[in-house]
Amino acid sequence: MDKEIIIRSSATKIDYALTKNGRLVELHKDEEKTKFAVSDIFIAKSRKVLSGLNATFVDVGYEKDGFLHYHDLGVKYLTQLKFTKQVLSGRRKNFTLKDIKFEKDIEKHGAIEDAVSPTQPILVQVVKEPISTKGPRLSAELSLPGRYVVLVPFSDRISISQKIEDREEKSRLKRLVKSIKPEGFGVIVRTVAKGKLVAELDQDLQNLVEKWDTMCNKIHKAPFPTKVMTEVSRTNSLMRDVFNDTYTSIVVDDEEVFQEIKNYLKTIAPHKESIVKYHNPRTSVFEKFGIERQIKTSFGRTVSMSKGAYLVIEHTEAMHVIDVNSGNRSNKADSQEDTALETNMISATEIARQLRLRDMGGIIVVDFIDMRKAENRKKLYEHIRDEMADDRAKHKILPPSKFGLIQITRQRVRQEVNIKTREENPDGNGQEIQAPILVIQEITETLERHLKAGVKKITLNAHPFIAAFITKGYPSIRSKWFMNHQKWIKVVPRDAYTYLEYNFKDKDGNDLT
Repeated sequence: MDKEIIIRSSATKIDYALTKNGRLVELHKDEEKTKFAVSDIFIAKSRKVLSGLNATFVDVGYEKDGFLHYHDLGVKYLTQLKFTKQVLSGRRKNFTLKDIKFEKDIEKHGAIEDAVSPTQPILVQVVKEPISTKGPRLSAELSLPGRYVVLVPFSDRISISQKIEDREEKSRLKRLVKSIKPEGFGVIVRTVAKGKLVAELDQDLQNLVEKWDTMCNKIHKAPFPTKVMTEVSRTNSLMRDVFNDTYTSIVVDDEEVFQEIKNYLKTIAPHKESIVKYHNPRTSVFEKFGIERQIKTSFGRTVSMSKGAYLVIEHTEAMHVIDVNSGNRSNKADSQEDTALETNMISATEIARQLRLRDMGGIIVVDFIDMRKAENRKKLYEHIRDEMADDRAKHKILPPSKFGLIQITRQRVRQEVNIKTREENPDGNGQEIQAPILVIQEITETLERHLKAGVKKITLNAHPFIAAFITKGYPSIRSKWFMNHQKWIKVVPRDAYTYLEYNFKDKDGNDLT
């Protein structure tokens, strides 16, 4: 299985595409204007305490205040609050936690007004980026993510990733971490720590403790609000969270990012440094690897699949609704059940991909095609669970209902990816049409069909915009056709054609259908 990370960089943003056997499965966008990212830590002030919501709004410098619920304070909140006040006042110069006296835990079902007062200084971490009209979701239970471990201040607990199933390995890791864990800190051992040596785990822990010390130094005399910790590099953050030994290639079109990733892998996985490859930006890396085309075909309201089946994806304020359609499939009574099962299985695979690709969160209701047999409904349920096993977002899937509905809840920590897949019609009639790259794909497929049929000399007539799109640039699309088929295609711009209109003619001027 080929798993790749394709990275496109520009002056204002970096796009990361994750592919599996050439198929786009995740798309991440890092824009410079983004002020808030998950894991950022702020020293801020409570603005308004709302007992009805059992929460407080916190000023973190965003146009909408951050939201902090009582349950996100953490049981060690009082200890963290005391520590924060000591650092702010300058009374604490040493930021280790081995000498700290722990306060009593806050009540599990307590009231926000008993823990937080208006204008109170508070140390908070972003757990969900601003979405739509809502400000960032915050937590006072801090954590510092590393490559192999996550450091949790004001805790003594050691937790091992549930994805590490081997009991002996779990015991080994717990024993190693216990021997190197700094006092006053808890540790969560990540899945990638499996099989790692104590020296590697210790180095990761030391790096995180240094980050903690640097953050605490920033808190003293800091104005409110101030970001006191953020990821130095969003690229390294992404690599830390998604990269593992199963990836076979990382392609980058920016020399600085290329070197940054090579240096990162040299530190954490030297045997994988060679998979990082530089792509000359004179040609689009997303076009070379088919990412641009997949983006245009994957983010519309309707998503086509194999054998004529398609999905219709609708978004409402309360939930996402996905409708599965079989298209022009057989409706004979004896084949309806088999057709429904086949279409549903294909759809489940694509739906799992769409949820990751669009980063859809909240409640998702999928209307699968009805199936009479209970064993088929069970097959579908198990299949969609297997397909979503690689999804890093927390999710829960309920079995199909009597009406063929499957309900999914999926955690969302960032703004949903929403990409416009249609473009303004240059004919000026106000309608939106297919993106040029999709028209070109259709033209290419039609051309290949004619060439396979043995047509010797072919002329393409098309709208001037499409003709220019095919013939300009190096290498042009027409040049690629020639390299692939050793046939030179004459392209004639026709002013009278509408934008999407084109046709092929043979050497005698006859239309090719």
